[in-house]
Amino acid sequence: MHRMRNDAAAVLILAGLLAVPALAQAPPSFPPGQLDQLVSRIALYPDPLLAQILAAATYPNDIPAAAQWADQHHYLSGQALAGAIAEDQLPWEPPVQALLPFPSVLDMMNGDMNWTTQVGNAFLAQQLDVMDAVQRQRVLAQRYGYLRSNAQIVVGGGPFITIMPFNPAFIVVPYYDPAIVFFAPRSGFMIAGAIRFGFGVGIGGFFAPWGWGGGGIRFDWGAHAVFLNNERWGRTWANRASYVHPYPAVRRPAPGVMRPAEGHPLESRSEAERTAARQGKAAPRETHKGRGK
Repeated sequence: MHRMRNDAAAVLILAGLLAVPALAQAPPSFPPGQLDQLVSRIALYPDPLLAQILAAATYPNDIPAAAQWADQHHYLSGQALAGAIAEDQLPWEPPVQALLPFPSVLDMMNGDMNWTTQVGNAFLAQQLDVMDAVQRQRVLAQRYGYLRSNAQIVVGGGPFITIMPFNPAFIVVPYYDPAIVFFAPRSGFMIAGAIRFGFGVGIGGFFAPWGWGGGGIRFDWGAHAVFLNNERWGRTWANRASYVHPYPAVRRPAPGVMRPAEGHPLESRSEAERTAARQGKAAPRETHKGRGK
């Protein structure tokens, strides 16, 4: 009887009438060229921010709501922002919460959910290959003169290229065009302006619960390992339903528990602020009604 049921289910699956359970799906397989293209828009991000983005992308369902929250609370920073995150008892996974100080990054991820989901799936199924793709892109950007140390980042050379913030407490979000920085510059092109570092976020001890600070977020490129909150990231395609990365200081409400009422003004960024962040420019001066004096 069981054999007959299984055979019938197999026929329905092949016919497209019965969906395969998500967790039973075979892992995706991205060829090197596709991985290069997937990581190109984030390959030149500082290592700590890149690691958080890759981990957060494995929870794509959390991204839209987190992007909205970050946008509506963008006027908060430092201790006030960390306190708001804790007070609101946000339900999203800690790697996603760790990006809340970076509304422009979450906005970028939310703006192309197909890309975000593919990056997350690739990182789950092919972490080693994703890291290799990042290194290939960095090698190209460095070879053509675009990627080099400056007042915001320190670029480390061989055998693996690292990108670290010059000030560990200030994480810059670079802006660049992948169609430019990974190719030989045309004659007369100003290489120095191809990557902008005008937009950055102060990350101090207030964000330690989410792994920021003290080198808690890093790559071991040689070992193909990623560390978040000082623990090696071990979430894969096979264990994605059960793996829980340790964030002992991050408290989230249990399923079904009602979160407290919002206690902060909700003020979305102006279009000028969004545009500045997208273009790697310093945020313009803005006046917000709900901002405390």
